Amino acid sequence: MHSPALAIRRTPLVAVYGTLKHGLRNHHWLAGAEFIGADTLSDVTLYDLGHCPGAKAEPSHGIEVELYRVDAQGLRDLDQLEDYRVRAPHNGTYDRIIHRTAFGPAWLYLYNLDVTGCPAIRTGGWPSTP
Repeated sequence: MHSPALAIRRTPLVAVYGTLKHGLRNHHWLAGAEFIGADTLSDVTLYDLGHCPGAKAEPSHGIEVELYRVDAQGLRDLDQLEDYRVRAPHNGTYDRIIHRTAFGPAWLYLYNLDVTGCPAIRTGGWPSTP
């Protein structure tokens, strides 16, 4: 259980891989956040859910993420967007975990729901490019 205030004390970084990335429809949720850089994670696989991706902790050939420095309110907003439930993380749509990145530990949202039938993205990013 990591309330946004406690979570920010652990790390102010968040790694995003879907609609929150620069130029995509939910990037405005990161207004005021500082862009830190890009990284590639080889122990995360994305699943194309249609309207957005969902990440699972599974091996890949490298998934592209962007890292941002956020404050407690920014993380609270992201928790709301991702349906992360502080008191019952496995009951929400996404869980929030700390993941190692080239810039240090960062929060990463993992998809809690079933991905059966959803195309896997094991290289690159979302939206996937042909």
